[in-house]
Amino acid sequence: MDLVIVESPAKAKTINKYLGSNYKVLASFGHVRDLPAKDGSVLPDEDFAMSWAVDSASSKRLSDITKAVKDADTLFLATDPDREGEAISWHVLEVLRQKKALKDKSVRRVVFNAITKKAVLDAMAHPRDVDVPLVDAYLARRALDYLVGFTLSPVLWRKLPGARSAGRVQSVALRLVCDREAEIERFVREEYWQIAAKLATPRDDLFEARLTALDGKKLQKLDIKNKEQADGIKAMLQGASFRALSVEAKPTRRNPAPPFTTSTLQQAASSRLSFGASRTMQIAQRLYEGIDIGGETAGLITYMRTDGVQMAPEALDQARAAIGKEFGDKFLPEKPRFYSAKAKNAQEAHEAIRPTDFSRTPAAMRKYLDADQARLYEMIWKRAIASQMEAAEIERTTVEIEAVNGDRKANLRAIGSVIRFEGFLAAYGVDKEEENSDDEESRRLPEIREGETQACREIDATQHSTEPPPRYSEASLIKKMEELGIGRPSTYAATLKTLEDRDYVTIDKRRLIPQAKGRLVTAFLENFFERYVEYDFTADLEEKLDKISDGQLSWKEVLRDFWTDFSSHVDGTKELRVTDVLNALNDELAPLVFPAREDGGDPRACPRCGSGQLSLKLGRHGAFVGCSNYPECGYTRQFGEGNGEDGENGADGDKVLGKDPHTEEEITLRSGRFGPYVQRGEGKEAKRASLPKGWAPASIDLEKALALLALPRDIGKHPESGKMISAGIGRYGPFLLHDGGYANLESVEDVFSIGLNRAVTVIAEKKSRGAAGRGRAAPAALKELGDHPDGGKVTVRDGRYGPYVNYGKVNATLPKGKDPMQITLDEALELIAAKAGKGGKTAKKPAAKKAPAKKTAAAKTASKKTATKKKE
Repeated sequence: MDLVIVESPAKAKTINKYLGSNYKVLASFGHVRDLPAKDGSVLPDEDFAMSWAVDSASSKRLSDITKAVKDADTLFLATDPDREGEAISWHVLEVLRQKKALKDKSVRRVVFNAITKKAVLDAMAHPRDVDVPLVDAYLARRALDYLVGFTLSPVLWRKLPGARSAGRVQSVALRLVCDREAEIERFVREEYWQIAAKLATPRDDLFEARLTALDGKKLQKLDIKNKEQADGIKAMLQGASFRALSVEAKPTRRNPAPPFTTSTLQQAASSRLSFGASRTMQIAQRLYEGIDIGGETAGLITYMRTDGVQMAPEALDQARAAIGKEFGDKFLPEKPRFYSAKAKNAQEAHEAIRPTDFSRTPAAMRKYLDADQARLYEMIWKRAIASQMEAAEIERTTVEIEAVNGDRKANLRAIGSVIRFEGFLAAYGVDKEEENSDDEESRRLPEIREGETQACREIDATQHSTEPPPRYSEASLIKKMEELGIGRPSTYAATLKTLEDRDYVTIDKRRLIPQAKGRLVTAFLENFFERYVEYDFTADLEEKLDKISDGQLSWKEVLRDFWTDFSSHVDGTKELRVTDVLNALNDELAPLVFPAREDGGDPRACPRCGSGQLSLKLGRHGAFVGCSNYPECGYTRQFGEGNGEDGENGADGDKVLGKDPHTEEEITLRSGRFGPYVQRGEGKEAKRASLPKGWAPASIDLEKALALLALPRDIGKHPESGKMISAGIGRYGPFLLHDGGYANLESVEDVFSIGLNRAVTVIAEKKSRGAAGRGRAAPAALKELGDHPDGGKVTVRDGRYGPYVNYGKVNATLPKGKDPMQITLDEALELIAAKAGKGGKTAKKPAAKKAPAKKTAAAKTASKKTATKKKE
């Protein structure tokens, strides 16, 4: 029997069916080893030695693989056909060698570009060795990302508290978003007017023509600057006669776009289907790994991480046959179309994304797919089939019109087009994939004859203003990164997800908006690590990494060159004072930190004391703006908020909510270094209360403010102990306090509404669960998943913040949208190991169980991201 190692269990099941009983197929569940998230995992002084850790979940899988290898004749490493897949195969092979499990076993590498029976059997018939240069490129990337992250991030933590991390590609992507925001802030709108005439031919057919020249002068976009100017031209045209000077019909051919790459698929799915990059890749992964279509499981698309735009010869033949069948021979070009990538540093090592079988039309597959899968598959099928169809033939008509009123003349132009032959547009049906067409040119024009006059029905003068460049969407940012040669197909989705998770950007209406924290990090890096966030530098480094994968460069030589300069640059910042950093950031971010005041005053003048100067300051929770006269003047506001002005919000920029009916003191809503809060009175003795999580400042009125300031609230005396029960909001959320013991409440609203009877019941329930002190008893298990490899039960529970898996003292929240009743033991083990590694805890089994005599290395050293899945 032969052993085959793939990445995902879904693939394993399908491939085992194709190969038959003489093969055993096991899944690695992605990466089996990773660099621990701690110093020393990469050692530049020891020729970049790398220390790999195996987590507990992967340890069990590797044990299963090791056992299976002993009974196998040949080991086939069949992980995904890219750099990450090659790396996973290498990791598995290295572990087996360390365990001395291979002995005289034959080891071969196979790759499946598609999960179909033919593709799998063809790949098995043509094995190869592990691609060492491709593994070297992976090692170089992994080492670089680790060294940048674990060298630069601590500098950020020391010099810029509140900043969470920096990364080789992540920081450059963030800079793109922040640079675009700065462009938008600098942009000055300009008013301009456009004038169009609605004309009628002698046959009474209507069309529209736009003004292009006046009195012999060609008009540019911004030449008509105001309403007075526009009204004068409008009056002139209303009294003019119109005549067609020329009519030119020019045939043009529009060629189809190439099939999808990872980048173009993510862009198209974003713009047409409103899918985020991560969502697109999740759906594509499912289509690639296999769908049950009437009792047969088959992959519907080829591998979805690629920057290649070509299709295999057999796919071209299949596509051409499908075109003839679905659309007719007139839609079939004489020869197949061939494409080349335009993106910088594109490797084109793999096929474009295409259907594995063009005869599986979107209509035929729809009944086997969910709604999102069907939409994405249809888009991929149409794009791939259209790429091999005839060009569309379009007739573009341009009509030049002269308007004469006395001694004044104007020129107007009408443009329209007619599709004479649909060509590849037929593949898109009603959509016609018009994303590249000009709205004006897509209009149909009536028959217009040269020399004939037109009747003027109406003159429209419309006001416009120039628009700033748009914020990046996920799609347009990916496109820009691809153009610059930054990142690779497998990294785009993960990079964007990291920026969002770090709170460096937010996504609003599909647009990426940099947050204050992201602007701060970018400004810091541009001022003190400029070279390492330069677009060209990052792209050049990507090119070197690609050359490593081609065997043209030594991976350690590239690391040495990078590390020599980078480490010395980092060393040079050790003496950098925080005041130097803040002064630089005050200048760099002045428009954001100190926006112009409506009264024209100094933006940096303190609105409270008047004599102090505002400046960025750093606190435990990040940056805020404060007065230089501290502690005499305690004015602060959150970084990114505008200056307070005199007016309804008071001289300090604080919103006045009203007065306390008992003390007559003013109640204000303020913003401080730790967020928004309400305050009663002034001075050191003033009572303050932070806004609870989920309470927006805009929703706070006097009633809510008074309720917050009155906390903790006495509910009544316990009928048994005679001691007071009170409710409040603490560091860990809403609570009840009685006789020195705490009981958690479900919501902030309960703090203000709970009565004595219910409070007594909550306290009694807490005691009955056996909880002591401040803790919360573990909810009952929804489901037992099985035993942990180190002993002890793994369970699924439903907690205050949603479902989670539990093992001993480790609780790991389930991913959003994951059905708690569907999670498997393997998935739970990954989550538990990842949580243990992230929190610095060890996943200790329950105390009731006796520890095994010997722990695995993985349980001792939890990696940063245990059982790391391949990045998208």
